Amino acid sequence: MDKAIKKESLLKKILTLILGFGPGIFAIGYTIGTGSVTSMIVAGSKFGMQLLWVLLLSCLFSGILMFAYGNYALITNETALFGFKKHLKYGKALALLIIIGITFGQWNSLMGILGISSNIIFEILALNFEDLIGYQYQLVLTIAIVIIVTFYLLMLVGKYTFFEKILIVFVSLMGFSFLLSLFFVQPLPVDVIKGLIPSIPEVPGGKMLVAAFVGTTMASATFLSRPLFIKGKGWTIANLDQQKRDSITAATLIFVISGTIMAVAAGALFHQGKEVTHVLDMANTLEPVAGKWAVTIFFFGALSAGLSSIFPCLLIAPLLVADYQHGTLDTNSKQFRWITAVACVVALIGPILGANPIEIQILSQVFNVFVLPAVVLGIILLLRKKSVMKEYTTSFRVYIGMYGALFFSLIISYNGILGLMDYLN
Repeated sequence: MDKAIKKESLLKKILTLILGFGPGIFAIGYTIGTGSVTSMIVAGSKFGMQLLWVLLLSCLFSGILMFAYGNYALITNETALFGFKKHLKYGKALALLIIIGITFGQWNSLMGILGISSNIIFEILALNFEDLIGYQYQLVLTIAIVIIVTFYLLMLVGKYTFFEKILIVFVSLMGFSFLLSLFFVQPLPVDVIKGLIPSIPEVPGGKMLVAAFVGTTMASATFLSRPLFIKGKGWTIANLDQQKRDSITAATLIFVISGTIMAVAAGALFHQGKEVTHVLDMANTLEPVAGKWAVTIFFFGALSAGLSSIFPCLLIAPLLVADYQHGTLDTNSKQFRWITAVACVVALIGPILGANPIEIQILSQVFNVFVLPAVVLGIILLLRKKSVMKEYTTSFRVYIGMYGALFFSLIISYNGILGLMDYLN
């Protein structure tokens, strides 16, 4: 009897801990996806731990921005874009600019995710049936169409929650495998220390990869959607401290998870002189611990990360539009169905053109940084308005952090432009 009570008590504590994690779980789920895994592996394989400083600053500023947007929601009970439109002088223009910028970046990301997922399935099939290699374009396109149509239908009927739970299991398996691999390919302490010193690799693609790093870690959509998730959680002004802890925890875990993937790629690929040219080349990061099972584990994990990322990428545009209009999202509206349908068509552009999905994914993360300064500036202006925040005063340290994030985002955006120019030339 006592044992049963103890077990029940322990289970209750675990459930309380999980439920108490709050909206930060959405930030982690949204950030750690195909884009993040791809960026971290490519960076680690090319430059070792040299870009660790970018990841650290991105996560630091992400935590501050999640905290700022979360506090705004708790104090005003308003969503972000609706608040821009309502309270700022040029708020309508700013909100519309943000919607267009984020939608463009996320739809490009959707293109990369679909391309990577389709290529993973094709490359697995080709390993077992060599005759299929000659039909790569046709099969990748067919697989992409089947995936995106299936997900669109699942979303319309609302039957994707159970499916997502299954995908989370595989993503967790891949994450655990990366963690185990870290013990086998431990990065040298000197490499980690050097990685914390700001420097940009003077090689083709270095500037663009730095921008991609920030684009996948400091995702604007994460900050803008936070008020919506906080409202859904039912938090009030009484949860200010909990909101703060949640932001810090989310940012810390994003840094740890992303840093682990980068370190594994650095140890398994960079020091071995191996390059990532095909999707399944990334599976080599798990080879030290998984051996012949590396491809299988990466296949299920990366595919699941990609497929589970499709839903938020499809949702982001109608969510932002609804936020701008009235702060709520109706998944049964014609507007929702039409916007998500357009997103599905855009997602197929990459497979139709036969483009390299890894390049598309990196490029999409670069595009994400260009709207970041506007997102940071918007929350700074809102928090400074006494008519909106009333008696609540944002601390000086938070303002320093937000202005630091603004400066950082401007530098990275400029860096991304230079990277794109180099890429196009």
